[in-house]
Amino acid sequence: MAGLLNRLLGNKGERRAAKFLHGRGFRILARQSSGRLGEIDLIARDGETIVFVEVKTRRSNAAGHPVETITPTKQKKLTALALVYLKRHGLLERRARFDVVTIVWPEGSRQPEIEHYENAFEPTGFGQMFS
Repeated sequence: MAGLLNRLLGNKGERRAAKFLHGRGFRILARQSSGRLGEIDLIARDGETIVFVEVKTRRSNAAGHPVETITPTKQKKLTALALVYLKRHGLLERRARFDVVTIVWPEGSRQPEIEHYENAFEPTGFGQMFS
C-alpha cells in the first residue's frame, strides 16, 4: 500500500513540476521517459537547451531534503539515460543540462513548496555529451 501511495504522490508531483516549469517558459517534451536503464521524470526544452529533470516529491523534510536523494549513483544513471535519449532523437549537438525540482507537499495542503535547482549536477562519465 505504501508503494502505491508513493507512486501516486510521485505522479502528482511530476504533473505539478511540469506545470511549474511550463509557467517558467519551458516546453515539456516527454514525461516518464523510460528505457532499460530506468526513467527520466521530465524532459523539457528551455530555449535551445534540452533539460533532463529529476522530480523528487515528499510529504515532509523529516527524512532529509528531497534534493539529498540525488546521489552520484543516481547522477550516473540519469546521465546514461539522457545520452540514450539524445542519441535516439538526433540531439547530440544540442546543449543539455540536468535540473532537479523538489516538491514538499504536506498531507491536506493545497499548494506544495517547490524548489527548482537549475543545472543541479554535471554529467558523469566520458564521451560526446561530456565535452
